[in-house]
Amino acid sequence: MVAKHTLYIVATPIGHRDDVSIRAIDTLKRVDRVLAEDTRHSGSLLRHHGITTPTVSLHEHNEQQRVSSVLDWLKSGESLALISDAGTPLISDPGYRLVNACLEAGVMVSPVPGASAVIAALSVSGLPTDAFRFVGFPPAKSAARERWLSTLKADPHTLVMYESPHRIQASLASMQSVFGPDRPITVARELTKQYETLLHGTIQSVLDRMKADVNQTRGEFVVMVGGSAPVAEGQFELDAVIQVLSPHLPPKTVARCASELVGVPKQEAYRRVLHLAQT
Repeated sequence: MVAKHTLYIVATPIGHRDDVSIRAIDTLKRVDRVLAEDTRHSGSLLRHHGITTPTVSLHEHNEQQRVSSVLDWLKSGESLALISDAGTPLISDPGYRLVNACLEAGVMVSPVPGASAVIAALSVSGLPTDAFRFVGFPPAKSAARERWLSTLKADPHTLVMYESPHRIQASLASMQSVFGPDRPITVARELTKQYETLLHGTIQSVLDRMKADVNQTRGEFVVMVGGSAPVAEGQFELDAVIQVLSPHLPPKTVARCASELVGVPKQEAYRRVLHLAQT
């Protein structure tokens, strides 16, 4: 059953057309209209499941203009469903403006959960999943991307992002530069589709495998990067002292002074001076 005056946020498959819940199919059949990111793309999925509900386009370029019409339909007693091209709507997809407008207007918004590329990829990544940070798509241009990645470098949580086929190698190269070549990573390609691939390893090894096989750069990607290694007790204080002294003194002098100020062995301080100079 569906309720009047309600917008349903319905998750659809991320690849395999049968990865959709019974409730999602029933909801899409019973609502008055389906708001789809691309009506042609979604049409084949709807026909596959015997859904003949009228569709209306709602995408990033027309969402703002559609809001008033959608609110009128909902207030008149209709029930509607919002779907994206794949997965759960609003996750790096259109819908935020509409949902926010509905809530401000006192219109009920209800989720019909299902597939999500983020969760599907994390479940097979082999990386820690007790805490993670989804950051969407990286910036397209390399300089902006590297600045953006630098803000994430010290994050201790598994990082999850989307990437497109024509930028995947460039993004991995930027990650190698900012995070270092040995940071663990999993790249999930074409999840639940015929050519599904999971590449596990370090940033360097996964980038090398992509360069060696052009097929690994085709499709849609979820990229998961292991979080920054935890900093040992006292490391923050040592690093802070080194960063203050380094612009003014030679490395060995910095190490000697930091050793005395923080109370760590001189060799340990010197190793840290050299490490920070390379990052």
